[in-house]
Amino acid sequence: MAASAKSFLADAGYGEQELDANSALMELDKGLRSGKLGEQCEAVVRFPRLFQKYPFPILINSAFLKLADVFRVGNNFLRLCVLKVTQQSEKHLEKILNVDEFVKRVFSVIHSNDPVARAITLRMLGSMASIIPERKNAHHSIRQSLDSHDNVEVEAAIFAAANFSAQSKDFAAGICNKISEMIQGLATPVDLKLKLIPILQHMHHDASLASSSRQLLQQLVTSYPSTKMVIVTLHTFTLLAASSLVDIPKQIQLLLQYLKNDPRKAVKRLAIQDLKLLANKTPHTWSRENIQALCESALHTPYDSLKLGMLSVLSTLSGTIAIKQYFSSAPGTAATTARSFDLVKLAQECCYHNNRGIAAHGVRILTNISASCQEKDLLPLEQDAVFGLEALLVLCSQDDSPGAQATLKITLTCMVKLVKCRPHLSQSVVESLLTQLHSAQDAARILMCHCLAAIAMQLPVLADGMLGDLMDLYKLIGRSATDKKQELLVSLATVIFVSSQKALSSEVKTVIKQQLENASNGWTAYRIARQASRMGNHDMARELYQSLLTQVASEHFYFWLNSLKEFSHAEQCLTGLQEDNYSSALSCIAEALKSYHKGIASLTAASTPLNPLSFQCGFVKLRIDLLQAFSQLICTCNSLKT
Repeated sequence: MAASAKSFLADAGYGEQELDANSALMELDKGLRSGKLGEQCEAVVRFPRLFQKYPFPILINSAFLKLADVFRVGNNFLRLCVLKVTQQSEKHLEKILNVDEFVKRVFSVIHSNDPVARAITLRMLGSMASIIPERKNAHHSIRQSLDSHDNVEVEAAIFAAANFSAQSKDFAAGICNKISEMIQGLATPVDLKLKLIPILQHMHHDASLASSSRQLLQQLVTSYPSTKMVIVTLHTFTLLAASSLVDIPKQIQLLLQYLKNDPRKAVKRLAIQDLKLLANKTPHTWSRENIQALCESALHTPYDSLKLGMLSVLSTLSGTIAIKQYFSSAPGTAATTARSFDLVKLAQECCYHNNRGIAAHGVRILTNISASCQEKDLLPLEQDAVFGLEALLVLCSQDDSPGAQATLKITLTCMVKLVKCRPHLSQSVVESLLTQLHSAQDAARILMCHCLAAIAMQLPVLADGMLGDLMDLYKLIGRSATDKKQELLVSLATVIFVSSQKALSSEVKTVIKQQLENASNGWTAYRIARQASRMGNHDMARELYQSLLTQVASEHFYFWLNSLKEFSHAEQCLTGLQEDNYSSALSCIAEALKSYHKGIASLTAASTPLNPLSFQCGFVKLRIDLLQAFSQLICTCNSLKT
């Protein structure tokens, strides 16, 4: 039967992949029809992998209809399995073609006398809200189930109501009053109110709905001062404001008020978390007074964990337009000017804090201020930022723990940003990096090499000064063959290629080759050759590719490396082009085209049915066409000149 179906589909013009998908679906359908519960469950839970492997609309439509049949006639355990599959495959729901039939089969279970079956159905409907947002029968069933006396069914109705409210404006408008009555009702248990309140975050479809929801939340946060209720209400408040985009300044003020006045650490942490969310989403809505209030709270808190959170918010704001508003909006009075430096005072205090995270945020704030604000009275902050960065660099480069490495990444990112905006600080920053590079841990050295490469790309004038130190370190590192050392060899070689500015001396080439022969494997040599190609050192790349040709175990890999060698030789020929020397330009382009044609022949030989290298071949053909066009243009110009 399966063979005949497969031959029929093949005759109908279906490809091999579609045929495999159909065979896999038929195999799972056989499991669904089994009389054994275990085999049915096994078949159901294998559907997500099928969707991932064969994401075809026809297959997904057929599969979901079969799952809907299982949901309709199976027991609650099978229904739960189908629900989990639907939730895992949410991104494939939009590919269902027969939505009406699928919903009809699922919805039939809502009339069951079993409250657990109805609960699973409600969760199923909630999971499908993205494709049936305006189904009135689903809306009615959710409203009806909210009045159920069974807790499981009510919780499922809350889940479905939240999902439909996010998708449907009509449902959100219709359910808002119902949710408000339940939350305010004395008969509703507190734990149920805690589950109902988050639904209000989706009431952002129009201004009046958002306003009424905000008024209700304002009443709740005043009427129910318990920790759990305040946390849930405040977070819902924040999400509603972030979605509606109308009341964000009011929400920032409310969160700052709780951060300052509420003594509970859990509430303060929630306020900080929500302030961070608003700082990321809408930094332009933060006024100078908001930032000032947050600075004062951070200065006066005795708890490092809370200070770290507040500094995280301030460091986020310091990299946005909010920092310019903070410094530029001061009228210039004495009191205002003094207050405007609270952020600077806080950052300077935190730069040398014994907590690495706090110190990292402190130097990040100073770096962002130095980079963003060009006023003369802020110029001394540059040196503070440099000293703080150097202190963190020394501290974190000696520690290979994950926390130290995360702090080091922040430090190095700040260094690159500072050097880019203030080039006159680059010399001291580079000297600090080179000095610390000799004594740092290998993991830190790799990150520092990336930083040096970024700085050298921005400021090529610094490159010559780096080369001597980098070569000395390269000779030392080459004596070890650990994985970290191999990674470090690649990173150091990248910095050397950037520093040499496409013109490696014979001495540098000799050192790199010698260290690769002594301590590296073929993969490291290949990665270094690839970096040489990226940085324009095509002569070095060609020699490395040539040395690797005899070290591969596959004919396809041989042809791949040979093609890269020819392409590198072609690009090296083009580096000899000189202005106003058309005869040499024609000979250089001709030589490059000769190597490119050899390379594309090798590249074609390297392709396989599983890896046809179609993009690579197409790209090289375009490069050949471009060079031929340049050659014809030069010939034409010479003819016109004659």
